[in-house]
Parts: sequence; C-alpha cells; structure tokens
Amino acid sequence: MDASQVVTALAALAQPTRLAIYRLLVVQGPSGMAAGQIAETLGVSPANLSFHCKTLSHAGLLEMRQEGRFVFYQANFAAMNDLLGYLTANCCAGEACGINNQPCE
Repeated sequence: MDASQVVTALAALAQPTRLAIYRLLVVQGPSGMAAGQIAETLGVSPANLSFHCKTLSHAGLLEMRQEGRFVFYQANFAAMNDLLGYLTANCCAGEACGINNQPCE
C-alpha cells in the first residue's frame, strides 16, 4: 500500500457513519452483511448507506457481492491489514514501546 492509498483509506474512515459501517462489517467477518441489514442496524437510509459504501469501496476497504436481488458488503481484510502494516511498519524503530514494553511487530 502506498502513501496515496493510505490517505484515501484514512479519509474514507474519517467520517462517523462510514467508520460505523466499516466496524460493523469487520465484526461480521468474511460473510459480510446485506445492505438492508446494515442500514437497519445503523439507522441509515438506503441512499445514504449506498453513498457511504461507495466511498469505502473506492478506498479499497469494502467488497460487494450480489446474491439474487440482495447486495452484500464485506470488509476487505487484506486492505485493512495492509493499512495497519503501513501505519506500524517502523514502529518505535524497533525499540520497546508496545504492551509490556515489548517491541512492536
């Protein structure tokens, strides 16, 4: 993941509704969740949900699949791990700084 992709992903997550959508889908795991269920769970209108999911998808954080007439969204865990890896790649220059003074990895 390059710096431009990181900025795009962080910008997509820097909005309360999109962050809530993403966190909900991370909890759901690889099976994801139907768009209607996401909207109902978070109290978001379908049009608003569509707008936010499009932003997260363009940032590479969500994947979409169609099953019949239902649209399912799921977190892109590879992109999430790449983002976290980018953010922690040079954590504390190998010095102890993590939990229990262990080096970050």
